[in-house]
Amino acid sequence: MTDREQLHRQGYVLLRRAIPAEWLDDLRATFDAGVLPSNQWPVPRGMDWRHSLLDSDSKVQAVCRLPQVLAVVGELIGERFFLSQVEGREPLAGGGHQQLHRDLSAQRPGDIANALAFFDDYGAENGATRIVPGSHRSDPAEPPFDLTDESRSVQLSGAAGDILVFDVDLLHAGSLNASGARRRSLLISYFSESLYPSHLETLGLRNIRMDTSERFDPLDRTDTRNA
Repeated sequence: MTDREQLHRQGYVLLRRAIPAEWLDDLRATFDAGVLPSNQWPVPRGMDWRHSLLDSDSKVQAVCRLPQVLAVVGELIGERFFLSQVEGREPLAGGGHQQLHRDLSAQRPGDIANALAFFDDYGAENGATRIVPGSHRSDPAEPPFDLTDESRSVQLSGAAGDILVFDVDLLHAGSLNASGARRRSLLISYFSESLYPSHLETLGLRNIRMDTSERFDPLDRTDTRNA
């Protein structure tokens, strides 16, 4: 199976140490400086998470544009796309647990891709993401997936600098941060170009300050060899 086939079959790829190590201290400092309490966002955020407003930072923008990441996103979306949103998220001690869910495509399956860029080492003890490989494209003959069934979920673990790129219809969830150890990350969203008008309608609600006019074209081949 080729890298491309595996990506589409599984619905995600984990790019190991994709963020240059020398960027991480600055990115962590930017995250911490941008943390805002829930009531200072246009739409209140979950109380068991830290949320950081950092989308205008140049190094954060560089992470969003890493060639490996753009290559995978282009393969998943399959047409011209743009960077829609990036914000910082971190589960607080004793918080962060989510039920398996999909973020949901908009107009067609695969028109949105997400990425999680990890600034700290992550695993089961500090609330790392769980995913269900291959769950982004359901078989019409199968019964609906039971979102409480964790038998197929995989608990991710890895090092600061890793980036998870996934189809938004892939079942995933945050886990309980039982240890209280830091687990800062970026949540990055990429949209098909056709979604730009609806994206503009909700800029204020999502507290987006960055320029979203740049466009990216899918490459001829996805390089996922660092997965």
